[in-house]
Amino acid sequence: MGRLATDIGGTFTDLVYFDEGSGNLKIAKSLTTPKDLTQGVLDTVAQGGIAASDVGFLVHGGTTVINAITERKGVKTALVTTAGFRDVLAIARGNRPDLYNLRFVKEIPFVPRSLRFEVRERIDAKGRVLEPIHLEDVDAVADACRRDGVESIAVLFLHSYVAPAHEVACAEHLRKRLPGIPVTASHEITREWREYERANTAVLNAYVQPIIQRYFDRLEKRLGELGFDCPYFAMQSNGGTTSFGWAKEHPITLIESGPAAGVNGAVIVGELCGEPDVIYLDIGGTTAKCSTLLGGQPGITTEYKLEWTSANFGYPVRTPVVDIVEIGAGGGSIAWLDDAGSLKVGPVSAGADPGPACYGRGGKEPTVTDSKLITGVINPDYFAFRQFALDVGKAEQALEPIAQRLQTTVEEAAVSIIRVVDANMINALKRISIQRGHDPREFALVVGGGGGPMHASLLGRELGVKEVIIPLYPGLFSAWGMIATAPRRDFVRTSLSLAEHTTMVEIAKLFGDLRSEAEDYFRRDEGASADKLAMSYSCDMRYLGQEHSVTLPVDLATATLASILADFHKSHERTYTFRLDDTPVEFVTYRLKARASVPRPEIRKLDHAGRSAEASLKGKRMVNFGDYGKHQATIFERSRLPPDFAARGPMIVEEATSTTMVMPDQQLRVDDHGFLRITESLS
Repeated sequence: MGRLATDIGGTFTDLVYFDEGSGNLKIAKSLTTPKDLTQGVLDTVAQGGIAASDVGFLVHGGTTVINAITERKGVKTALVTTAGFRDVLAIARGNRPDLYNLRFVKEIPFVPRSLRFEVRERIDAKGRVLEPIHLEDVDAVADACRRDGVESIAVLFLHSYVAPAHEVACAEHLRKRLPGIPVTASHEITREWREYERANTAVLNAYVQPIIQRYFDRLEKRLGELGFDCPYFAMQSNGGTTSFGWAKEHPITLIESGPAAGVNGAVIVGELCGEPDVIYLDIGGTTAKCSTLLGGQPGITTEYKLEWTSANFGYPVRTPVVDIVEIGAGGGSIAWLDDAGSLKVGPVSAGADPGPACYGRGGKEPTVTDSKLITGVINPDYFAFRQFALDVGKAEQALEPIAQRLQTTVEEAAVSIIRVVDANMINALKRISIQRGHDPREFALVVGGGGGPMHASLLGRELGVKEVIIPLYPGLFSAWGMIATAPRRDFVRTSLSLAEHTTMVEIAKLFGDLRSEAEDYFRRDEGASADKLAMSYSCDMRYLGQEHSVTLPVDLATATLASILADFHKSHERTYTFRLDDTPVEFVTYRLKARASVPRPEIRKLDHAGRSAEASLKGKRMVNFGDYGKHQATIFERSRLPPDFAARGPMIVEEATSTTMVMPDQQLRVDDHGFLRITESLS
């Protein structure tokens, strides 16, 4: 039996199959089918020659949730909240990200005011009932939702993170009155405080829930028709998996599904290369994502904001998400000129349909892929498993208007487009590293995505990393990472208390309650198991009067209150550069991470058979390296490169899922596992 992973991206759908008996991998890549995403999955199954009877486990990830939100293609959603708090979504937060922008406009709520309803009830911050819930108000809400054609409902009551009884009663009543309409109660998604953030998270979950339910139902049905009969898992944003059944009720946990799997893959690559501190970069067809791993561990945050920029507050999502910076920059990103004549790239993408102009599928806009083709980086006859040849003429035709406006040649216009998109990516990499207080010179850059290896050597040089590492199957890296991903769920509970009034017995009890929730979840969830759970604990703490907190790991076996406080002061100083030893400390939120164990694909060392420098050599071609000039680059076939192969750039390494570009004066080495290691030449 084997493990099958599928990942839907904006341009391509990827598949990786791991045979647990033989340890062999099968891979496939097909254009994403936006009109019916399930078809792209089935296309890769057919292309990979996967027999349904050989699959004992399937994990699926993709961009369905985040695309539905960013494209505003969710369903008509209502919000039910405590009387007097109808406008929580519109008020949002008072802080303005762009302090000197006097024309700043807040984000438009996903639920219009006409669909935000109030219910009389009140619970205080300690969980005491101040006013019982009035179910007659809920009846009026149900009537209004039915009349207005509402397709999904979110429920948020004040302080339900402490005492959710009123939310439970309201949600159950709505489900009885409105059968078939999904209802999301905020405590079912998160038990962490912050009313606006919880409201927005519940609303976004409700906004996409019917879409995800229909999509997963359709995918299960079509896979079943092929004979698949195994547990189905979805890749979550926290770096773990969960069953389709649970994901249908909590789709907001899938918002960064694909990138989180790539981060998991980067952890494995870092371990194998002896590099615990890694910057991970994934460049796909639509976006570029990057994340920082310290000590082999990715950062997890519940401070995620969708569509956040330096000038926009974005939409907060209060669920655990791998700490990722994402920008609209990928192979399909469209180049354009603004009103002042400045060249821009992205965030709009040509996607898979019609795709870049060179695909010959009707695309007319100039993209990064077209530019890489024109500059000689991409081989037009060796792209995406040779499923189709790229059309250089159509790429040049698409770039011609840009060249005319810039008063330059088409090739120079292509170089300019690449310069701009590289600058955008460098800024994203600096945000995740330098602006977080990290020195890139102490990190390795691990690169995935079909477009990653084409940009990585230049980005690594500009950032100053120790080395650039191109793993196996970079164009399928997120799907590859899913193969090694275990079922996981994070359990969170906000409980405010001053450290001087808190005992280790109380801390242990709170963590014990979370542990019981975790064990119950893994017992009940389809395909998961409560056996051999790995659990880790942490606390959010702050100085009294502070707004922001520090997350601190807690070892329950050895921790004392004094040791926790000492660690907090050190962590606060490391994070904010100061400590206040005489200021009271407050415990804010308790966190538990629970993960099951699964088989991990073994990364075997390369076999020398059939591999040699001579066998891998494909010839030479002229490549424009931008600021580093035009060169006759040596072309190699990656699948035939032997271990310990070493050569100096400029060169191009081609493979079925990507193309690696090695800049002049850079050194390429192939390690025992087949990873490409790129460093700056010493001479």
